[in-house]
Amino acid sequence: MQVWPGQRYPLGATYDGTGTNFAIFSEVAEGVELCLFDEWGLGNERRVTMQEVDAYVWHAYLPGVEPGQRYGYRVHGRFDPGAGLRCNPNKLLLDPYAKAIDDDVRWDPAVYDYDFDDPNRMSTTDSAPFVPKGVVVNPYFDWGNDRSPRIPYHESVIYEAHVKGLTRRHPGVPEELRGTYAGIGHPAIVDHLKKMGVTAIELMPVHQFLHDNRLADLGMRNYWGYNTIGFFAPYHGYSAMGRLGQQVQEFRGMVKTLHAAGIEVILDVVYNHTAEGNHLGPTLGFKGIDNPSYYRLSEQDRRYYVDYTGTGNSLNMRSPHSLQLIMDSLRYWVEEMHVDGFRFDLAATLAREFYEVDRLSTFFEVVQQDPVVSQVKLIAEPWDIGPGGYQVGNFPPVWTEWNGKYRDTVRDFWRGEPATLAEFASRISGSADLYQDDGRRPFHSINFVTCHDGFTLNDLVSYNDKHNAANGEDNRDGEGHNRSWNCGVEGPTEDPGVLALRARQRRNFLATLLLSQGVPMIGHGDELGRTQRGNNNAYCQDNDLSWVDWEHVDEHLLEFVQKLTAFRARHRVFRRRRFFSGLPVQTRSAGAPLPDLAWFTPEGREMTREDWDNHFGRAVMLFVNGEGIRERGQYGQRHLDDSFLLCFNAHDAGLRFTAPGNEYGQKWEAVISTAEYPGEGQQVVEAGASIVVPDRSLVVLDRAV
Repeated sequence: MQVWPGQRYPLGATYDGTGTNFAIFSEVAEGVELCLFDEWGLGNERRVTMQEVDAYVWHAYLPGVEPGQRYGYRVHGRFDPGAGLRCNPNKLLLDPYAKAIDDDVRWDPAVYDYDFDDPNRMSTTDSAPFVPKGVVVNPYFDWGNDRSPRIPYHESVIYEAHVKGLTRRHPGVPEELRGTYAGIGHPAIVDHLKKMGVTAIELMPVHQFLHDNRLADLGMRNYWGYNTIGFFAPYHGYSAMGRLGQQVQEFRGMVKTLHAAGIEVILDVVYNHTAEGNHLGPTLGFKGIDNPSYYRLSEQDRRYYVDYTGTGNSLNMRSPHSLQLIMDSLRYWVEEMHVDGFRFDLAATLAREFYEVDRLSTFFEVVQQDPVVSQVKLIAEPWDIGPGGYQVGNFPPVWTEWNGKYRDTVRDFWRGEPATLAEFASRISGSADLYQDDGRRPFHSINFVTCHDGFTLNDLVSYNDKHNAANGEDNRDGEGHNRSWNCGVEGPTEDPGVLALRARQRRNFLATLLLSQGVPMIGHGDELGRTQRGNNNAYCQDNDLSWVDWEHVDEHLLEFVQKLTAFRARHRVFRRRRFFSGLPVQTRSAGAPLPDLAWFTPEGREMTREDWDNHFGRAVMLFVNGEGIRERGQYGQRHLDDSFLLCFNAHDAGLRFTAPGNEYGQKWEAVISTAEYPGEGQQVVEAGASIVVPDRSLVVLDRAV
């Protein structure tokens, strides 16, 4: 086989039309072999010794090697776990930059670099028959006139979804496309997203991941996918077309289709750890290539890994090579796969250069200055399990954040927790206490009530306790406390009163979410009434328990969500770019200027300090003033001057809400009621008159005059 020196950059396998350049970083290697495999099977493994090495990058160019070629590496060097070194040429290693990976791991003792009888002794068993291989991919794709929709944050509605879970049971998607990227791009799914007013789909992990050995032994799979082994490769199991590079083209086709529909694609990415686990985990790539460069090792004993994630390891954010890996991966997904943003799992881990979370860490600096990555949507899950890991409100200004405080406060309010009024008011008006001081805006708060991690919306109001026995951990896993009100009956019921109350609570959560300042995020299937039968940690349930059930759809709830998203899109006052000031704003109407927001008691008088501190207060009325907003956006200037009263009643009894005086509006018309939908009747309220807001419900009044 002809071998040329090739180039040290770009890293990975790069096909140029006549051959492929291979480049891999390893500072600890004493020698590297490139291993080529037949299309399927292991026959005729061809090993190529890589002679060229520059700046610790080993490289070679092979003419005639084309897309579809399967490959891996064997790294020669020192095996000394106590020193943090795990080179073992008996282990076939995945290229960290592989753009496609062909298969899952077959769990066998051979995939571990140590002898089971003595972890300090090197295993001599060949792992090649049991591990996945990288695949050379075709870089060419007809993007046509594809362009990112570039929806501004304040006009965004995010839909968190699982590629397989969303599509696996959809009757409108052909059987062969269900559970795949092509399924997400099918008109049946795109049409559903459009009708819901979704502007961005946030896909749970699609980077190549592993199904843990423990789960495999139990006959389960890592359904969620937070167990990455390839940061450049779309997971092969979500491809309908094939696994020898076809998954890359299929993913691109999905993105192109969604863009044509005006929908952005955001990826949930897991750069905080890899699937290789702790010192007893498998050696599949990073460990055997350059363990101390890629992983954070214990300073007391370098055989062990620092673990801020609960998964066994953490990537070494002090290493320039780990940082380069992450940044190269992010740029690849933007430039070559055309994605529009990222949600970073356990993002606080990425800021740990030393011990504490560092707001000025190198990771944040390189993201800030990167001309590609800094321009897309960057969403942090702003916590990890390490010391001081809860960092909501503390990420740099270029980042938005999953607002866990919003989730907890809204849940507490609607279950009638005492002393929640003040924080509830802060959360639904944009969380200025978290974001205003460092120059950020309301849209830096990604608001959510539910997500993949925890109860579905339906289960949130149906169960007091988790029901995770199917996970094989004796119900010990998952959140232990349901921060909601389950309407008095645990689990399934046919009681019409209980069912009506649950339906109302679902509407309360969704209406609050879509009428709050900030960016709303809806969990897939919540708009349909999806249940996981009380399982609040379905990470390993790749079955009907987790897949969206399109046969039993709550049509009334879906209609309500569609109405809410359309209402939000029409009225810019619910998607402001700036925080409320509480000060009078310039208006075009007669009379004295009114504040941009004001808070009232149900009696119609402005809230006082005593009212906010009322331990038993469970109701509040919010006036939002749309006058003075002159910004032209995606939805034009329709209804820009509308003002509204939002009446929140979390009491277990109905309350009268009195409209404020004439200066705020002479007449108000009820346009949304979470208690009466569907078939809600319209009510008109004069200034100073009252309207009964039923127990545990929300009413929106539009100023008519």
